[in-house]
Parts: sequence; C-alpha cells; structure tokens
Amino acid sequence: MLKNDPHIGSPRNRVDGPSKVTGTAKYAAEFEAPDLAYGYVVSSSVARGRISRIDAGDAEAVPGVLKVFTHENRPRTAWFSHNYQDEVAPPGKPFRPLYDNEIQYSGQPVALVVADDFETARYAASLVRVDYEAEPHETDLRVVRAKAYVPPKKRSGITPPPKPRGDAMKAYSEAPVRIWGEYAIATEHHNPMEPHATTVVWQGDGKITVHDKIQGALNTQGYVANVFGLSKDDVRVISPFIGGAFGSGLRPQYQLFLAVMAALDLERSVRVELTRDQMFTFVHRPETINTVGLGANPDGTLLALKHEAVAVTSRFEDYQEVVVNWSSLLYHADNVELTYKIAQVDTYTPGDMRAPGAPLGTFAVESAMDELAYATGIDPVQLRLRNYTERDENENKAYTSKELRACYQVGAERFGWSKRSAEPRSMREGRELIGWGMATGVWEAQMNKTSARAVLTIDGKLEVATATADIGTGTYTILTQIGADALGLPMENVTALLADSALPKSPVEGGSWTAASAGTAVDAACRIVREQLLAYAQKMDGSPLADAMIDQVTFTNGSMVLTADPSRSVTLVAAMKAGGVDRIEAQETVSPSKINQQSYSAYTHSAVFAEVRVDEELGVVRVTRIVNAVAAGRILNPKTARSQILGGVVWGISMALHEETFTDHNLGRFMNHNFAEYHVPVNADIHDIDVIFVDEHDDKASPIGVKGLGEIGIVGTAAAVANAIYHATGKRIRDLPITIDKILAAQE
Repeated sequence: MLKNDPHIGSPRNRVDGPSKVTGTAKYAAEFEAPDLAYGYVVSSSVARGRISRIDAGDAEAVPGVLKVFTHENRPRTAWFSHNYQDEVAPPGKPFRPLYDNEIQYSGQPVALVVADDFETARYAASLVRVDYEAEPHETDLRVVRAKAYVPPKKRSGITPPPKPRGDAMKAYSEAPVRIWGEYAIATEHHNPMEPHATTVVWQGDGKITVHDKIQGALNTQGYVANVFGLSKDDVRVISPFIGGAFGSGLRPQYQLFLAVMAALDLERSVRVELTRDQMFTFVHRPETINTVGLGANPDGTLLALKHEAVAVTSRFEDYQEVVVNWSSLLYHADNVELTYKIAQVDTYTPGDMRAPGAPLGTFAVESAMDELAYATGIDPVQLRLRNYTERDENENKAYTSKELRACYQVGAERFGWSKRSAEPRSMREGRELIGWGMATGVWEAQMNKTSARAVLTIDGKLEVATATADIGTGTYTILTQIGADALGLPMENVTALLADSALPKSPVEGGSWTAASAGTAVDAACRIVREQLLAYAQKMDGSPLADAMIDQVTFTNGSMVLTADPSRSVTLVAAMKAGGVDRIEAQETVSPSKINQQSYSAYTHSAVFAEVRVDEELGVVRVTRIVNAVAAGRILNPKTARSQILGGVVWGISMALHEETFTDHNLGRFMNHNFAEYHVPVNADIHDIDVIFVDEHDDKASPIGVKGLGEIGIVGTAAAVANAIYHATGKRIRDLPITIDKILAAQE
C-alpha cells in the first residue's frame, strides 16, 4: 500500500481531549506560583458619575491584606489612551481601569483588594466604602435611538455598508407587494464555563509570565507592554487552554490590567479571577433594532431592499459590527439601501460574540423574506432561489466558491421539506401545533497573515507551533493532522504548540479564520521540511529519489516514496542521517493572496431547516429538529467540524428562545447576572440536530481550501426557528427571544 489513510478529512478525536477530561489541562486561574497573592475586585454601584470618597481603611486593617489599590494610589501607567488600544479595539478611547474617579458604567472596577488568600481578599473587599456623586445616565436603546449616528471612523476589519444602488424607497413605494417590519434582538452576554482570569507570575528583575484568558497571547503581550512601559521581552504570555470565550476573550479585559499592576507593584505573583456576577459587567452582544423593507413583484422577484440597523455602543468607544450587509449579499435587487448606525449608552463597550452582527442581520432579513413568501404564496426555499445572487453585489466580485444552491437542495431533502403544508396552523399533533421554517446562513471566509514553525527530529517526531489560540474549536487537532499528513507520520508522532507569545506570530483567534490561517502556515512550514528531506535523500549514493521532484514524491509511513514507483523510497531517518543532521527546523509566514483578495469574495453558506412544536394553550416551544446544510470548503476533521456546527446551532436556538440580558434602566444595571436568571439551553431543550457538509472545492479562499466553521452554525438558526414558530402558530414575533408571554399575547 502506497500511503496511509490521510488524517485530513477523517473524523479524528481531539488530541487535547485526554488532558481536559483528566484535569491536567491548565486554565488561566489554575497556574500555580510560589507566594501567590489573590486580588478581588470592588465594582461600582452607579452607572455614571464620580467617586467622591473612597475609604479602604477597614479593608487594609484585615490581617493578610497586602494592599488596596484605587485610583488614588495606583502605580503610574501609560497616560495616553492610545497606549491602551489592543489589536481589535474599536475607534475611541479604551477603558482605563482605576484611571481616575470617573464612573462610566455600572460594575466598573473601583478598587482591587490584594491579600494572601482569596477568602481574605473577598472579605476585605466588602469593607471598602465608596461614596458617589451620581449623574443622570441612559441605558435604553429606544430612548437614544433618535441620536444614533453613522460611525465617523470605521473599525478595522469591519466593512461598512455599501453605497445605495438605485432608489430603494421609491421602488418600495411602487412595488405591488410590500413587507415592512422592525426586528429587535435583546442584549446577550457571553457565558463561557471559564470566567475571565489572569495569573501573573513574578519572575524577578521586572520580568513576568502572564496566564490570561485571551484569544491571542500576542494581544495580551502588546497591551501589557504598552500600558506598563515594559519591553515585550519582559512579558511572556502563555494561555494553552481556554474554557470557552466566543469573542469575549478577543480583547484584554480589566482583570488583566489589575493583576499585572498589582504584581509589578508588589513584586509578587498575583491572581485576579472575576466572579460570575462580574462577568456580566463588561463585554456583551449589543442590543440591536433592525428595520427591513422589501418590495417585490407578485412572483416574488425583489424590486427594493432596505435594511437599517441601530445598535448600542458605549460612551467611550464606537463598537461596530457587520449587520446589514448580509441582506444584499444574499439577495439580488436593483434598488438597495443599507444603513448601520450606533447609539451611545452608559454601559461597557459591547464586544464580538459568535458571528458578531450576522445572526442579528440575518434574523431580520430572513424573517422578512419569510413574510414575503407568505404574502406571495411562494415556497420559502423557491423564493430564495428566485432572488439568488451569483456574485457579491456589495463588492461586485465573483465568489471563490458558492454551493448555497446545493445546501438548499440537500437540506430540504434531508428535512423532508416537500411534505410541508404551506398554510400556518395546518400541522398539529394533539395539543401541539407543528411548524416548519427555514433560513439562510452566511459568514465571511477569511485568512490572515500568520507564521508557523515545524521541527522534525531524527526520532521521527514532529513539532508544529504558532502563537494562535485554541478556544475549544479543535485547533490543536487539525494542526496535528496537517503536520502528520505533510510528512507521512502518525498523529501520535506530532505535537502542536499554541498560545504562547514566544511562538511564531499569529493574529487573535476569531472570525473563523484560524483553520485557514494557522493551517496554511503549518502546511507551508512542513513543505520546507519536506523539500529539505528530499534534498538530503538525493545526496545519498545511488539514491532511489535522485531525479525526483517534490511533487513526484509521496510522504507516507515515515518515508519518501516515488509516487509512480512505490518500490523506490527513502526513510526520513535515513535522509536526515545522510544530511548529517538530527533536526530540521523551518519557519514560514503566509498571507492571503492579494490577487484573490482583490478579485474574489469568500464566504461560507448554509441552509437551516427547523421544526418546532408549540403547545397551543401554554405557548411552550420545543425545537424538535434542526437540519443544517453547510458549504465551507474543505472539511479538515468532520468530527470536530460537526461539533462546531452543533455548538452554533444550540446557540442559535438559545438566541431564538432563551437569551436576554435584562437592564434596570433606573439603575443602569444588568439585572439577571447569574445562571439562575440568565437563561441558556439545557439538555432537555435540545433535540435532533443533523449536520450536513456539502461538497465544495475552493482553491482561492485559502491555499489549503479551508473556509472556517466557528460562526456559520449560529447564523440563520434563530431566523429558522422564528419562521417555524410563525408557521406553527400564525403569529409573527419580531423580537428575540421569543418567550411564552410574547406567543400568548401575539395576534394571528
């Protein structure tokens, strides 16, 4: 047999699985250090104003308390706000913890109590007395909506809406069929299992090692160096495992600043871990209100498409997402107007949450398209095919690949869509109304500049390394698979190193770009090793590969084999011995092709089909079936890939039916700040989820044909569930989450 079964494309177990289930995997708050001190944060109780007095005397008197840090005694740090900007910061002035006496949002850290143990720090923190001069605040989007504005400076990586095409309002007003609706999505909070935490290990001589909950070790390193005036050589960041982040770990959060500040001041190792309540005081998915207008002919052909979104941001940063662009990306219309605005409220800056912007915008446009389907009497799938785009009409570019038609076809077949009764309330079983709905998903397929290293040793072991993170997506595993296949080694002979600022540079882990970026970099580094191995083999006397080119050789079973004649081969060990080396090391940096970037648009696509059962008397909704057909280029590991889609679908169901952060606007405070009151799905809420990967060849989105899967699973799911609820009940609910009270109160 010429070669082993390839690892890429095969369902492989996670290589980091054993360390996680046995507890040997260490997270940010689990790293130990001699003489470790513990910090506990004191949070503000007002949403806006100033600290008039802070008294830490009682806290400092508690035995074991080392110091209470406030704005009055904090060590000197960078003065200018630009020093606090991280890799993915939006325009504005980043929050600076303990900077002065100003309060910018409820829950803002106003003091840090550091003690010999956590319990002492927590108790002493309760003794810190803070008096405030409260000022009027506003946290209600509907109140400040009239003051919304187009961001004057765009956030890096966020594409503003394209310029209008035609006259959308005129075409809408003249259209025979018109749909107009407002679609709102509540504030949601990230709720990873692992709270945000930082352990700073004091190494002496001003050097520190930082274990931070972060999706980019280099982002933390750069932030710490800039804020505290340190050399990057004095700051090493190691974050090998993250217990979920979903975007909340893209930016350094305030516990990092506080832990580093205390460690440098005390010259002692310090850990700061946030409570679950404090996890609700900062980054969150912004409340967003969409307005969508569709004008169409009776046959469903779109004549006008207008989509406007207004989302909240903080007073100090202009946080932005891509919300409205998806509408004209998915559907053709000659007259299109897309508008995105933000409105300031007195909360912390919102942050990226799985597929930021896309589930918000697609819920709106996919709900409106469903309404149009009923208004015209056209099947929802056929309506989408009738308005299908063959090009990216926002950028006027061809797609690198687009198999969305196939997603509709295979998803509908697997779901049994042809058996659907079109009339709302026409399907039932006992006291439950049955509804079938569908929606489209779309997400960017990006690749970013990334470096990776590959080291092969003469014992047949390969190490691949890059600074990117693994936030539970399976990055350790897919990079191991790529390295193993590149050199024809078993996976157990390959080790992947990640999430260390000392490793080759990589951007933050996010945006579904990691597999394409880090995977391509690892593959490129391994290719250099391959070429060096062949060069050594060709130096052997009577080498069976003397005249072979690299593309004529297959690496398998620890050997280089001439593909056309498998009897001619050289082992990797023999080649290295011939070259007189006991290790081969290569580092490579890859970037997206400028030609492809300029000429093509790259996206993943999906078709989501949902079945719900609604208790007619009680309004209780059960999502009993989901079929999600996904086109995402080459699938490196069907097992971990399926897990990514499953997780996204569960979150989409949660978005549709469960998640909502309630704000007491009188206090300016998020109220349901715990797992008891912030609802997320449990096992009983989730039933059958069927994931289909549609074949899609793409040689332009990334050199290894990968498009990324972390986000696409959630996009479209909430809309499909909402559309299924309408089909079941005849009640169109345009505010997420769709709760029992809304169903009972809604009119058919």
